[in-house]
Amino acid sequence: MSEKVLMKGNEAIAEAAIRSGCRYYLGYPITPQTEVAAYMAKRMPKIGGTFLQAESEISAVNMVYGVASTGKRCMTSSSSPGISLKCEGLSYLAACDLPSVIVNVQRGGPGLGGIQPSQSDYFQATKGSGHGDFRMIVLAPSSVQEMADLTSLAFDLADKHRMPSMILADGTIGQMMEPVELAEDMHETKYEKPWACTGTQLKREHNIINSLILKPEILEQLNLERYEKYKIVEREETRFEEFMMDDAEICIVAFGIASRVAKSAIMEARKQGVKVGLIRPITLWPFPEAPIRAAADRVKSFISVELSMGQLIYDVRLASQCKKPVHLCNRVGGMITSPDYVLNKIMEVNGLGGAL
Repeated sequence: MSEKVLMKGNEAIAEAAIRSGCRYYLGYPITPQTEVAAYMAKRMPKIGGTFLQAESEISAVNMVYGVASTGKRCMTSSSSPGISLKCEGLSYLAACDLPSVIVNVQRGGPGLGGIQPSQSDYFQATKGSGHGDFRMIVLAPSSVQEMADLTSLAFDLADKHRMPSMILADGTIGQMMEPVELAEDMHETKYEKPWACTGTQLKREHNIINSLILKPEILEQLNLERYEKYKIVEREETRFEEFMMDDAEICIVAFGIASRVAKSAIMEARKQGVKVGLIRPITLWPFPEAPIRAAADRVKSFISVELSMGQLIYDVRLASQCKKPVHLCNRVGGMITSPDYVLNKIMEVNGLGGAL
């Protein structure tokens, strides 16, 4: 049976990973995600798992590469500057089609920035998470419950499609506490992994994990095949939530903590007679283009609510095919937007009547 407990978001990620069969955690502490590592340090030895604090983020992600090559479920976590250090390793994981889970609990930047929440790693996660042509599945939780649920999903999707999955959270969701319903333990993955390096026992050909392909015609073919897989992911795995969109004249697009703030602002705007709704991307990649494209035929304008200088807004404009104006409502540097701040933007946009 499942159970409900009060947990921090970071702890929910760690416990959900364990219950999803993860027995290898390889990471390095950095605020505001250190509780993930701390929780794993306590729990892993008790269940026969492996916790290893590497000497650096670069070491940690390359250890994930090694464990993932054996077909075992493994995970690393960090926060924004640490993820930047892992980016080369993320490209290797993708190039070798290795299922793995990476957690980014974002903080303000650029550079070392601050330790307060941010969403300014959106471009990095969805557009430039490493060199070369590749994608990662990117999941964006908006509650502590989703920190657990989407972590379990990340492991399943990584195994199903043989590719890295990222949880792109923010410091607020990581640090806040909410009741969480945890699933029962699932110690073994349900996916067969004939490609894994497990020792041949003289019964099969060697499995070789390698990303160095020196013949351009072979490398081209591998890239083309990988992108055919990505088309399947886009078709089958896109996830989103619609909130009060049936009669909406203004559509807010937001994810993570910003989407929760937006919902409060929407409820207040509705009380004042302004018809506002929300489309919340749950997968940032694949991005839910279809519902935004459909909304563009009905609403007067869009508002992108985000904790960045404007990154999500570009995908909203692309998905809406620039049919309607897309306005930015943002806070940055670790500042968290408020319902009143978003409400003021809604009222401003409503007064414009859809004009830029």
